[in-house]
Amino acid sequence: MNCTLLTKPGAVAQLGECLNGIQKVRGSIPLSSTIYHPIINLRYFVYILQSQKNSKYYIGQTNDLEKRISQHNAGYSISTKNGVPWILVFQKSFESRTEAMQYEKKLKSYKSHNYILEIIENSHR
Repeated sequence: MNCTLLTKPGAVAQLGECLNGIQKVRGSIPLSSTIYHPIINLRYFVYILQSQKNSKYYIGQTNDLEKRISQHNAGYSISTKNGVPWILVFQKSFESRTEAMQYEKKLKSYKSHNYILEIIENSHR
């Protein structure tokens, strides 16, 4: 479809069709070309998984939590393949990867198993 918008009836519907995916839209305001990007609200997550095999915990961060957990359970990660299956016991979201990485590092710096349990328990309250 040609995404040149005209000022005629149906232009809003035409714009909706053009924005179905990443496409250039010419003739929009401002007059220069604009690019629509569907990832508007990208979030990053710090998560804690618990192994159902050996009860150990794993702390990580990602921007696609469902995909990452699937990867852990498929054995793609060297550090978690021996604990499959894993379940999600904690998650916290952040607006930036930097924030998520800082929180992940903070959690990993606590070597106390009891502190990790406390974080998990407090998240369910």
